[in-house]
Amino acid sequence: MDKRRLIYYSDELHDEFSVAQIEPRRIDKDYVYIHTSRFKRFTHFFWYRVVALPVALLYCKGVFGQRAKGTRKLKKAEGKGFFMYGNHTQDIADAFIPTLTAFPTHVYVIVHPNNVSMPVLGKITPSLGALPLPDEPAAYRKFKEAVTTRIEEGKCVTVYPEAHIWPYYTGIRPFPDTSFDYPAKLGAPVFAFTNTYRKRRFFKHPRIITYVDGPFYPDMDKPARKRRAELREKVYNAMCRRAKLSDHIQIKYIKRENKQ
Repeated sequence: MDKRRLIYYSDELHDEFSVAQIEPRRIDKDYVYIHTSRFKRFTHFFWYRVVALPVALLYCKGVFGQRAKGTRKLKKAEGKGFFMYGNHTQDIADAFIPTLTAFPTHVYVIVHPNNVSMPVLGKITPSLGALPLPDEPAAYRKFKEAVTTRIEEGKCVTVYPEAHIWPYYTGIRPFPDTSFDYPAKLGAPVFAFTNTYRKRRFFKHPRIITYVDGPFYPDMDKPARKRRAELREKVYNAMCRRAKLSDHIQIKYIKRENKQ
């Protein structure tokens, strides 16, 4: 459990407050995003369905009493691939909540290379659906192909547009519209999911209640930049509205004053 009660920040876009310190590997042109061998397909099924789902249930429900509201809205995209965008406030739970929220749809999560760089777990996270951001153009082409393939397969691709983890933060940090380029170009539906925190008696951890909003569709008659900007606004506004439902502050965030 994060024992911090007060955190000072300077930059809402770039400050990172995760307690994990990992040296990221370089994601280059040799990184394989999609494995086609029978063995790799089996290991993916095993780690995702047999191991990760039960662990996700035990962790999210047991530690945080997590609940999701509005998941029926996801049925409006039934049979289609879709994107989910959420606020980034947990190290471990944020890897599991999309899987539970979108179940039974298979979920892939766009992650920082840190997530595939750990000595042991880093070998498993790709089988859990991790899609690490690339470090060079040749790898970026393969990354985009992987995202497109998963959407065409009818899967869910999850994005944390805030990019950096702020544990237990109850607001929504401003984020750019760059990560909305994927659905804007693919014409795929977009959902927002917002994790809020509620006080619980007799428990150290607050309850996480996840709200789902959407679907939001890009207007394919408009230019790509306009489409992604509109999607960003719809998701951001939905998340800000839901974030107001938090009634518990586990960690207080205070902005440092800029001294001239």
